[in-house]
Amino acid sequence: MIPTRRLGDQQVSAVGMGSMTLTQTLDKDPAQGVQTVHAALDAGITLFDTADSYGPTGEMGVNELALIRALRTRPDALERVVIATKGGHTRGPNATWWVDGSPKHIASAARASLQRLGLEALPLYQLHRPDVRVPFADSLGALRALVDDGIALRVGISNVDHDQLDTAIEILGDRLVSVQNEYSPLERSNEAILRLCEQRGITFLAWGPLGGMRAAKGLGAAAPAFQQAAERRGISVQQMAVAWLLSISDAIIPIPGASRPESIQSSVGAASIELDEREREELAVPPVPTEGEQP
Repeated sequence: MIPTRRLGDQQVSAVGMGSMTLTQTLDKDPAQGVQTVHAALDAGITLFDTADSYGPTGEMGVNELALIRALRTRPDALERVVIATKGGHTRGPNATWWVDGSPKHIASAARASLQRLGLEALPLYQLHRPDVRVPFADSLGALRALVDDGIALRVGISNVDHDQLDTAIEILGDRLVSVQNEYSPLERSNEAILRLCEQRGITFLAWGPLGGMRAAKGLGAAAPAFQQAAERRGISVQQMAVAWLLSISDAIIPIPGASRPESIQSSVGAASIELDEREREELAVPPVPTEGEQP
């Protein structure tokens, strides 16, 4: 079985599943999303990450509904998984993204997510992104109220900087169990955030662990050291990326997206790969961006 890692007061799978891509295929093959969730459950995944704003359209809650419907087709699934959802983003015309971190919006968004998911309380509710128009402390106060009112069991923050994390620790205390920031072979700017999470016993949920948009031309092409290390082992470069993330900190839980059973099965397989010293040294050096790419 897949190893576990700490998330607040409980243990979850060392690799989670990001469900954003599930609903990007709804118009093509709705059954494929259900099959992917089932494959994740069969592989031992117990952490599923979603958000009220995940599309494919501007309608809120599409992804949450798709995920919970797929989970409910397995009678015992909800007894053993943690659903992590997020609020604070909204969707505008033409699938544009907006931010609303006001306490009023956070309170209503969390309750709407709870209703859609049909749970007694949200296992993990995360502020999707700080809103520059709203004092961050006000947004955090709304998260704290969700726990105090029993709407959420735990809360997290996402896409934050070091100062914002310091503020969240001060305001939320032990209610704060996670930080979800980008981290991958191609994006390592959140190193200081990761180390602070380690010090404070907070889980770092790594979104975009396979490189995200930075890997548009292929992760192997953008990170040749990872490609070479993967080839030596006879595994995929994506598996090497997940294995590397797991190796750099016990606080990390990568949450790769998946829209096909094969994708999540591959990511889970990475949890059993232990890197040797040579590999860790080679992969510790960030790839050099090619011309035209963002550093």
